[in-house]
Amino acid sequence: MFKRVVNGFLVAAVMLVACGKERLQIPELPVNFSTQLTDPKLSPLSIPGKSVTIDGYGVAGLIITRKLDGGYAAFDRCSTVNPEKKCAVKLDESGYMAVDPCSNAKFLLVDGTGSPVSPPAEVSLKQYTVFIGGNVLQVQN
Repeated sequence: MFKRVVNGFLVAAVMLVACGKERLQIPELPVNFSTQLTDPKLSPLSIPGKSVTIDGYGVAGLIITRKLDGGYAAFDRCSTVNPEKKCAVKLDESGYMAVDPCSNAKFLLVDGTGSPVSPPAEVSLKQYTVFIGGNVLQVQN
């Protein structure tokens, strides 16, 4: 009997700890952005490592990055730190990182992961799929 009570207590304790680690998610909104690679808004992307922001898509807008390997990556600008606030990350001066102005968290862009590089960020930026067809860049989820 004592063993059952202890086992039941351990299961309940594990469940409580697991629930505490549950993270809020960036909402899933349809994203379908398409433009010519020659669009002047994308001109910074002619240089690997640079990024641009596009408003009006996703939760808080998009960041499109030209990775150092020449490929492209796209992220939602909604910070993963307190995503319920929908705080839009901004490009730093170099364009290699995104900074959450609400928490000062930083995210690496140039490697195409949007990974957190400073606290309180623990989760990468929400990433979207990028397609290049001819002279057209398309971002979708």
